[in-house]
Amino acid sequence: MAAGAPRIFVSHLQGVAVFDPAGDQVGRVRDLVVMLRVGQRPPRLLGLVVELATRRRIFLPMTRVTAIQSGQIITTGVLNVRRFEQRPTERLVFGELLDRRVTLTETGEEVTVLDLSVHQLPARREWEIDRVFVRKGRKGSAFRRAKGEALTVEWTAVTGFSLEEQGQGAENLLATFEQLRPADLANVLHHLSPKRRAEVAAALDDDRLADVLEELPEDDQIEILGKLKEERAADVLEAMDPDDAADLLGELPTDDQERLLSLMQPGDAADMRRLMSYEDRTAGGLMTTEPIVLRPDATVADALARVRNRDLSPALAAQVYVCRPPDDTPTGKYLGTVHFQRLLREPPPSLVSSILDSDLQPLDPEADLPAIAGFFATYDMVAAPVVDEAGALLGAVTVDDVLDHMLPEDWRETEFHLDEEVATDGS
Repeated sequence: MAAGAPRIFVSHLQGVAVFDPAGDQVGRVRDLVVMLRVGQRPPRLLGLVVELATRRRIFLPMTRVTAIQSGQIITTGVLNVRRFEQRPTERLVFGELLDRRVTLTETGEEVTVLDLSVHQLPARREWEIDRVFVRKGRKGSAFRRAKGEALTVEWTAVTGFSLEEQGQGAENLLATFEQLRPADLANVLHHLSPKRRAEVAAALDDDRLADVLEELPEDDQIEILGKLKEERAADVLEAMDPDDAADLLGELPTDDQERLLSLMQPGDAADMRRLMSYEDRTAGGLMTTEPIVLRPDATVADALARVRNRDLSPALAAQVYVCRPPDDTPTGKYLGTVHFQRLLREPPPSLVSSILDSDLQPLDPEADLPAIAGFFATYDMVAAPVVDEAGALLGAVTVDDVLDHMLPEDWRETEFHLDEEVATDGS
């Protein structure tokens, strides 16, 4: 659903069909999953509980929802069919929030929740509950709803939903640190006790935990992954950037690697195995297998639409790679690169094949770290294509991964230690 779209009342989503991009129905919505926050801040809508034709209920993150329109929901087509399990920080809208008794802040009057509305935040991929449809008067019985005035109020106009400020549960801690960037939340986790760290990691959703794991020191990554159920550990690895996930897998015993790989989607597992086949400090070992790849007949408008993807890092969004089919890495013949600034200067109908930078030599997968760093410094690049001997694009190396491997191995621990010292000195 595009930013700025009208709000949707959750009662209209009950039983709505969910379709993949090809138009095939994959299931129906049975509930919505939200995370409450401390105080009066509106809850985040994390995703949907979707019932498949097999009666299995799975979790569909809102990041995988591309449209809600005309009584149907369209997804990216990538579904994790692991059975839905509710986490301590999560609440089910239909199962736990509707028909609940809450209090109007202004008058102190108790009311019954009949419905909730959700909307997508402008220029962000997050969704929130913003309004509550309530009825005044006594709560009705199971067979007859009590009569009384019905009205729609802002989420902040009622109490009785949100988490209490006090308490040391994982959900309160998560609500407190929800707005932190992944690197800052990683800093918080690093300084928690192992028991507390495991509690918070277990309560984070897969995408958030994946982002945080990428920012943690290696020992913390292994510790946290080892305390997750194997199926969930595989899901979190799939949600990580492929190069970071491959690095983490590479630190595990061979038997553990194979068990986790067997639980992953075949395509993701194949990417992991391919990345793990390269030496750590080579272009093949540093690259991500998910750059933006377009065919030569794609337009500038197509390229800009792909660049706008909020899930892309700034480095990966800086350029697109043009290749002959297939589009997935390893691709067909690599033809060249189109830089983001060039895309901004060209008419939207222009073909990307007409504005290629074909003079820039790609990296060999066996190129070592000094050669990669020299390439970035020489050409002022933030990302570079990696191409094999047959001319197929294997992936792209980004400048953040180069820096990560050029810094001392313990740079994350040193950074966290310095942060702690600064906080102590300032207290």
